[in-house]
Amino acid sequence: MTRVLIAYATTFGNTEKMANAVANGAKSVEETEVILKLATDVTQADVRVADAIILGSPVRHRNADSRIQMLIENVFEQLWLTDEMVGKVGGVFTVGGGYGNMGAGCELAQLGMMGAMAAGGMVLVTFPKTTPGFQVAGMHWGPAARSGGLAMEPVGITDEMTRAGWHHGANVARVAAALQNQDLFARGNIAPSPEAQAMFAQMARAAQQRDESTPPPAMG
Repeated sequence: MTRVLIAYATTFGNTEKMANAVANGAKSVEETEVILKLATDVTQADVRVADAIILGSPVRHRNADSRIQMLIENVFEQLWLTDEMVGKVGGVFTVGGGYGNMGAGCELAQLGMMGAMAAGGMVLVTFPKTTPGFQVAGMHWGPAARSGGLAMEPVGITDEMTRAGWHHGANVARVAAALQNQDLFARGNIAPSPEAQAMFAQMARAAQQRDESTPPPAMG
């Protein structure tokens, strides 16, 4: 069984719609288990058991949503310290709707998420233009659905955009299945010291306590 974790943030529901399409695509691959979670609910244990991780985010001022950033800082970073993400498969997708017929920073947001995955030693699955739906939601790194019109009027994402997400989820799941139980990366370098690991763990606990004392944003 291949396990695919899809972690996402959503505010108006468009990224959630895309996340569900990505999940359905991954489920279409035989013997694939999909775990679909809000980024704020993802734990280190969720990441440890996953063969593949897909991050989905709204684009916020040319960056990934702060909830995705906190997942990277408080969960991914801890597992980077102990090399527990090496060899896992990764993918990303975004939803945005900036002014004019531009990507509104979706490429920068995707590259930021993929950079965190690359630092962890993950195998990254990109988004080739051969993928169905690329013409309306295509970005080199992952699907980029547009939820706003040219004047930023909210229009929501289309079925054709979610089709691109479906195929991306299937692509990631197939790669994960092919690489499952394959230890392909050289090892032998020394991980950070126990003192450094303890320091980062303390930072993550402090951040989590701050998050728990802050009311969550409205989910649209």
